Amino acid sequence: MSRFWKIALVVVVVLVLAVVGLRLMHKPGGPQAGQAQPQGKEGGQQPPVPVTVVPVARQDVPVYLTALGTVQALNTVVVSPQVSGTLISLQFTEGQPVKKGQVLAQIDPRTFQAAYDQAVARLHQDQAQLATAKANYSRSQELGPKGYIAKQDLDALRNTVSQLQATIASDQAQIRDAQVQLGYTKVISPIDGLAGIRGVDPGNVVTTSSSIVTLTQLHPINVMFTLPEQNLDMVRQASMGGGELTVAALDRGDAHVVAGGGVLKVIDNQIDASTGTFRLKSEFPNEKNELWPGQFVNVRLKVRTVGGGLVIPAQAVQRGPDGDYVYLLQQDNTVKMQPVQVAQEVGDSAVMIASGLSEGQRVVTEGQFRLKPGSKVNPLKPGEVPPAPTKEELEKAKQGGGRGRRGH
Repeated sequence: MSRFWKIALVVVVVLVLAVVGLRLMHKPGGPQAGQAQPQGKEGGQQPPVPVTVVPVARQDVPVYLTALGTVQALNTVVVSPQVSGTLISLQFTEGQPVKKGQVLAQIDPRTFQAAYDQAVARLHQDQAQLATAKANYSRSQELGPKGYIAKQDLDALRNTVSQLQATIASDQAQIRDAQVQLGYTKVISPIDGLAGIRGVDPGNVVTTSSSIVTLTQLHPINVMFTLPEQNLDMVRQASMGGGELTVAALDRGDAHVVAGGGVLKVIDNQIDASTGTFRLKSEFPNEKNELWPGQFVNVRLKVRTVGGGLVIPAQAVQRGPDGDYVYLLQQDNTVKMQPVQVAQEVGDSAVMIASGLSEGQRVVTEGQFRLKPGSKVNPLKPGEVPPAPTKEELEKAKQGGGRGRRGH
């Protein structure tokens, strides 16, 4: 291609581009030269963002320590026989409550009854011999001064009386022992508690190493838990304040209280060096059997109450790259990002603020996703909704929408 045709081709391309540009600039409905692009309703101003605001309030805030705890029966007793023999009957129902002093099992008492009867008979025999010895000694005392009996024989009669008295004392001790052994044939509950699963069946021969049943005392009941050693001084000072520290047991998800009314009973006397924790024991009335031995619960120990803490809803706190912050409402109904420091949770839906806010200031709790620093807002109370648009606002919106559609 010659140089002339190259120059002609370039000129044609430039002319085509110029024509296309002029057609675009004079397109009907499009922005004319020197005119601004269409903006918001009010000359480019965005409408206020409706948000929910809540004032910062002062209230007394309880301070809690939380830990994982294990429910433990107040008393656990493994009931075993005190004597060996054939088990005749069991007189309790598995899984049901038993009372202190209630007969739980009966062992064949015949052998022990016979031993008791023998001891009683031996006592009666020795008592008869003692009566005879006393009579002989009494008569000999009358004959001694007259010289009819030797002093040596008189001493022997007196010693016989003493010997038989000692024998009777031994017989009485054997009777008491036989009576105790006979009483052991009835296995008695030592506590009020709940019976577990039986360990033996009637008809079997039981020994002192046999386990009949395990009893657990559920009223009251203990909850054991541990806390880090850095909390020891706080707990000790709170316990020495004069009142009992209250404890609540929550479910594994911390969703609701399983059992309340607990009190701290014992702070262990040493710290576990391997874990850096110390043990505590709390006691619950457990009147409705909310807690069960071996159950895992979350423990909430109240150590003190902060008077006049600054409290806001938890949803007002946002997390940013530089830490926690809230959107704070200004006097001109704009918002700014206010850094805050959260001290602790208050219940399930609020937090206490350590620094960054003061009483009476209003923070945004709903609608933060549409905000940025300096945004104009329409502050609403919790549960309040924005007012419906007026007729004039609707007409203006329609006109603006119509102008936007004519260019298509």
